Amino acid sequence: MEKHHIEVMLSEEKVDARIKELGEQISRDYAGKSVHLICILKGSVYFTCELAKRITVPVTMDFMQCSSYGGETKSSGIVKIVKDLDETIMDRNVIIIEDIIDSGRTLSHLKKLLAQRNPASLKICTLLDKPERRVVDVDVEYVGFQIEDKFVVGYGLDYDQQYRNLPYIGMVEFD
Repeated sequence: MEKHHIEVMLSEEKVDARIKELGEQISRDYAGKSVHLICILKGSVYFTCELAKRITVPVTMDFMQCSSYGGETKSSGIVKIVKDLDETIMDRNVIIIEDIIDSGRTLSHLKKLLAQRNPASLKICTLLDKPERRVVDVDVEYVGFQIEDKFVVGYGLDYDQQYRNLPYIGMVEFD
């Protein structure tokens, strides 16, 4: 691993406050209904759990794992389903929970795949969005923060499996 250090980009307090707002927005949007969260492993676990605690309508959850990075800092463009859902999503209000969207390839692929399973509704929620990195258009209904094109870690995001447990979003600065 290259020599590097981490600079705070978004403090724990800022991230926590925004997740609370997203939970309130989702609760309003689905008032009188339930939501089924699909947590995209591994990076989205921290965000999904914190978000679910702040949603006041009934919540169910399932997990899916995709891979498009390997040990690299840039997406390879090849999306592989490593772990599929355990439950059906037919007739459910589904929200795909992602930690970060950059190229849009993974989410575009996933949304098409999941739409074929006939959910009642299908939306995307991401903690971080890097719109300037987009190569595929993806509608994202719930965005925590739009960030510039920096390599970030913390709150589930990793650099070669490290730093997921940081309680804030940090920029990796290579020395």
